[in-house]
Amino acid sequence: MFVRRCWAVVLLPLLSGAGWAEEPADSQDSEAVVDSLFTETDGFVPLEPSGEEGETQLKDAPPRPTPPDSSPRWANLVSLETTTLALHSRGTVGRDEGFLQVAPRLVVARPGVLHLGLGAPVRLRMWGGGEGAGLVRKEDWDTLSDWGQVVRILTVGGDAPNSLWMGALESYTLLSGHLVRRYNNRGNPDYHPAGVVVTGLMAPVYVEAFASDVLGVRLMGAEVVLDAQHLLFGRPRNPLQYLLSLSAVHDWGKEGGTSEPMTLAHLDGTVILVRRGNPEGGFELQAMGGWGGRPGEGGAWGAVAGLGVEVVSSRLDLRARLEARLQRGGFRQGAFGPDYELARIQVAGPSALPQADAPFPDGYSVYGEVILSWDAEGLGVLGKRHFRLTMGAEAFSWGRVDVDGRLEAQVFHRNLTVAVGGVAMGMGQPAARNLASGEARWRFLGGWLYAVGQGGTLLFPTAEGTLRPGAFAAVGLGVDHVR
Repeated sequence: MFVRRCWAVVLLPLLSGAGWAEEPADSQDSEAVVDSLFTETDGFVPLEPSGEEGETQLKDAPPRPTPPDSSPRWANLVSLETTTLALHSRGTVGRDEGFLQVAPRLVVARPGVLHLGLGAPVRLRMWGGGEGAGLVRKEDWDTLSDWGQVVRILTVGGDAPNSLWMGALESYTLLSGHLVRRYNNRGNPDYHPAGVVVTGLMAPVYVEAFASDVLGVRLMGAEVVLDAQHLLFGRPRNPLQYLLSLSAVHDWGKEGGTSEPMTLAHLDGTVILVRRGNPEGGFELQAMGGWGGRPGEGGAWGAVAGLGVEVVSSRLDLRARLEARLQRGGFRQGAFGPDYELARIQVAGPSALPQADAPFPDGYSVYGEVILSWDAEGLGVLGKRHFRLTMGAEAFSWGRVDVDGRLEAQVFHRNLTVAVGGVAMGMGQPAARNLASGEARWRFLGGWLYAVGQGGTLLFPTAEGTLRPGAFAAVGLGVDHVR
């Protein structure tokens, strides 16, 4: 169950658009509408974002299901969203800018075989930008990596454990989550890569590998999970009860602003203490522990121990974990986290250094994570959530607190979706970092037309290796059509 859960946990958190606290959401995720065309009679059920190892938020309005007997084997969606987008950057003359943002989308899907979504927001300048500013915002397309945003989603192999996924990595977690946890590869608002996740299962071994940028040399890693009981004693009656895993991640530092390379590795063990299940749902209690470090740097290591719980039913999906962590020599668990694409340029706190060079005090911490999805009718279709909460928090013994999260609700017969999210890093210390944003989407005229409003704060990288505070606001309309 653990490996199957990891697959759903790791891949489905990736299907959303732009990062909430770090970047304006540039378009809706209408792929959820296409997903709703495929039902169990087609042999395809959209995966649930199971949340313990990560989460995704579909900013799209609710899907419109099609009766099973009329669902085509191939489906496609065409959508267009147009908004006015205002960007403000404090402390720099000529950095107030206004754009007409046009986001076309084409999605083609066949259940269990292929799901391809193409389209990217094009920002056409209406005002500002200073002397020599072009019609199109150059920061969105000035590197090869930025062209990765054209691939909104690509999946090959459906929900099988041997598959490939490509798109924006939002709140991505690499299996055990002790190196990469809740990571956002578009946290830098001027860097728009497409990431890729590849998984493979050959019992008793499960492997997952990822790259944060398929067109650039950046963050890459993998984790290998071994069913220890299966390996030692043959196929057990209750598989995946005792697991060992080894993960390693390396940042080459070549794209999205250069930075010093950094390598981390971690060894983990997981035991399923309690597992109960029935056709209506299930319950699982896990115990985990591990040790990690920075290869080649003596004295940089850390240890972790904790408990995790999963509760699943037709209407409720709850994932939670609580961990005690120990850090020594600058190593920390979850180093590649929600703030990493900004921290690799300048960390939160008084040091104002890149994360690879910044000191991290010796100490211990307590980490907790809760991801809750609830729907009054059922969680069978991705994007149908009357309520969804995801939050991670870590409190350190030397006074620092890090928190990130998102809350989303669908109300008024799912015609209105409201969401707020944010990241707060280094609270309790000087120069803490706080980013927040919100969004509302309202469907009307039978659901084909919708209005959208967004706003929040940003941090823009500078040529000097610092981060410049700013803000964004957008309002507009969108239309989509499913065939």
